[in-house]
Formats: sequence, structure tokens, C-alpha cells
Amino acid sequence: MPKYQYVAMDPRGQESRGEVEADSQTAAVARIREKGLFPTSVTEGTAKARRGSSGARGGAKKAGGLNKNIEIKLPAFLSTVKPKELMTFTRQLATLVDAGLPLVRGLEVLTRQERNPILRRATKEMADSIQSGSTFAEALAHHPKTFNKLYVNMAKAGEVGGVLDKVLIRLAEFMEKAQKIKNKVTSAMIYPIVVMVMAVGILIFLMVFIIPKFKEIFSDLLEGAALPGLTQFVMNISNTVAGMVDLGFIRVPGILLVIVAIALLVMAIKLLAKTKNGAYWVDYVKLNAPVFGPLAKKTAIGRFTRTLGTLMSSGVPVLQALNIVRDTAGNEVLARAVSSVHDAVKEGENMAPPIEATKVFPPMVISMVQVGEETGELPEMLMKIADTYDDEVDNAVAGLTSVIEPLLIVFLALVVGTIVIALFMPLISIIGKLS
Repeated sequence: MPKYQYVAMDPRGQESRGEVEADSQTAAVARIREKGLFPTSVTEGTAKARRGSSGARGGAKKAGGLNKNIEIKLPAFLSTVKPKELMTFTRQLATLVDAGLPLVRGLEVLTRQERNPILRRATKEMADSIQSGSTFAEALAHHPKTFNKLYVNMAKAGEVGGVLDKVLIRLAEFMEKAQKIKNKVTSAMIYPIVVMVMAVGILIFLMVFIIPKFKEIFSDLLEGAALPGLTQFVMNISNTVAGMVDLGFIRVPGILLVIVAIALLVMAIKLLAKTKNGAYWVDYVKLNAPVFGPLAKKTAIGRFTRTLGTLMSSGVPVLQALNIVRDTAGNEVLARAVSSVHDAVKEGENMAPPIEATKVFPPMVISMVQVGEETGELPEMLMKIADTYDDEVDNAVAGLTSVIEPLLIVFLALVVGTIVIALFMPLISIIGKLS
């Protein structure tokens, strides 16, 4: 009997892997579901088993059996679904289901009009899966790259409670608000990034083309006299950027060395962020940065409360909701805090004390969570916290934009002013000697 390797999700939304023995792939899927799991991938364990199984079925079936295990990997830019496309898909599906259209019929309608090939294929496969007897949540779980754990578990809760249309509407509203906040934060970052790029470009232009000209003038007029300390410092930087640097085994342009050093620093930070401890410290710096830290913290807390409130109001159990929030937090500092809250709630505690113990959440969040638990309206209170933080993010973005502009002007004035002063100090000395 052939063995099948599987990847599945348990009722808590956690991914699990294993192996089962079955006569066919369909029988393997059935055995996996008997264990209470939702399979997302089922393939034969070894090439030998696949050949033996295919040979027993004959030539025509052999080719068909092999096709089940073929996985075509598209380039990254073609194998993704943008949040805006997924948001539109969810809103349209919610409208169709709310209008009384059967789920399969709604998916078929969206398949015909969907332009993204990845989402169109996923929608068609989901419709086929539901017609074959799968639930909507199981069909979604077969496409983990498109539909995350939050999406799958909310759909499951909606099916169990018989309110799938309302859950889809909540999902669409959640994604719309999340995308709105993301767009505001992104737009706030564009201005300082553009100004900094221009400032670096101007600085490189001065160092490469302007300052070397003054160096020639100073060497002729000062006749070997020592330059002022500030001027010599600027000249040394210019020599490094505009000249050739001897590395012992090769001479390279200084500007190339600077670009390589910056690229290596960025790559090192990205590699560090991929490790668990590294991601924690990178996110810690983001949350505690002088200017952008408060904005990042408010955005992260708003996302946490809205996600948790949406899940709980859709009927997802609190422990399972906390697991999903932890996995979709997007911030390792917040994820660790949510993990400690999950462990405390699992032991029978209320949510407010462990939230306070994490030292991550502000007093307002702790107080409102405590009131929500006492009144039995925690999901509604979490959504109010999220709305409050959305407003605070709006105000923070507006305030940040007004603060960044003068800060950047002062920064550019200091940089350019320092260069100008450094170049005029020798000129003043030369004028004094001439007079």
C-alpha cells in the first residue's frame, strides 16, 4: 500500500505534517480528515511508490497519477495576489452570498470575471472542491499562499455558525481598514525618503565634483600650509568618495566602496531580521525609534486589536484567535507578547493582567480590555480600541509630516552649511595673507 506525505491544518490553525497509508490519494485525504485535520497538500511519499502505484493502474492512469504531484512554480512577481485584489474578491463574494446566491455559484461568477490568474485558478479550484464535498474553509486551506490563517479560520467560524455572509463582510471591512492604514503610513514615508535620496545625491555630487576643484586651488594658494581641521576632514571624505582606495590586493573607486558598504549593511539587517532573535531586536528598534517609533507602535496595536476583535466577533474561540493573531502580527515583539497572553489565558486567567505584564500595551488598551471582560463585550471593546488607534494613526501621520519637513530642512542646512564653512575657512586665511 503506497504512503502519502501530507501537510494539513489542525482545528487551532496550526500546520502539521505526517504520513498515511492508503490505496489512493482520495482515500489518503479521507483518512487525514478522519484525524480532524484539513489537508492542504497530499503527495505520494517516494518516487518508487509512485511508480509502483502508477504501474498497477496502467499507462493512461500512470500519466494522470503523475500529474497530481506536478507543481509548477511561477516567478515571485507572478505568484502573488495583492491585498487590494483579495479585498475586492472578498467584498464581491460577500455581496453575492448575502444576496442569496449559492456559494459555488458565487465562486463560478467570480472565476469568470477575475483577471489575476493566480486568484482565478484558486477560485475555480475552490468551487470544484466544494462541489466534491469539501467545506469552504477546507477549500481555502488548500491555498495558504493566497488565504492566510486569519481568512481560513474566520470562514470556518462563519460556516459553523451559519453566518458566512456576515463573516465575509467583516473580513472585507477588516482588509479595507488595514489597507487604508497601510496606505497612510506608506504615504507618510515617501516624502522623507525622497528628500533623503536627493540629499545623498547632492552630497555625493559635491564630494566628487566640487570639493576636488577647491583642493587644487588650496594647494596652489596656500603653498603647502596646513588646512584647518574641519576643511581637512571634509577633504578626507572627498578623497575617499572620489578617489581610488587601495585594499591591498586591488584598487577600487571610493564611491563604489561606499555603495557596496551601504548595500552590505542593508543585506545584513535583512538577514538579521529573518532570524527569530534578530527579528525581535529589529522590531524593538522600530517600536522605540525617536520619530517613527510611536507611529509604528500605534499601527501594530491597532492591527492587533482589530484582528483579535474581528476573530472573536466571528465566533472564533479566544485561544485559537490569539494563536492566529500571534502568527499574523507582523511584529516579533508583539508576537511574543501575544504568546505570553495566550499561555496565561490558557491557564484560566483573564486577558487584562497578562496584557499589562507584557509592558508592550499602553494603559488605555489594558483598561478597555478589562472593561470588556467585565461587561462580556470584549470583541466590541477591541474594535473600539482599533477605531481609536486608527484615528491616532491619522493624527500621527499628519503630525509626522509637519515635523519631518523642518527637521529635514535643518539636516540639509547643517550638511551643506558644514561643507560651505569648511571651504571658506582656507579662503579667509588666503585673503588675510594677501591683504
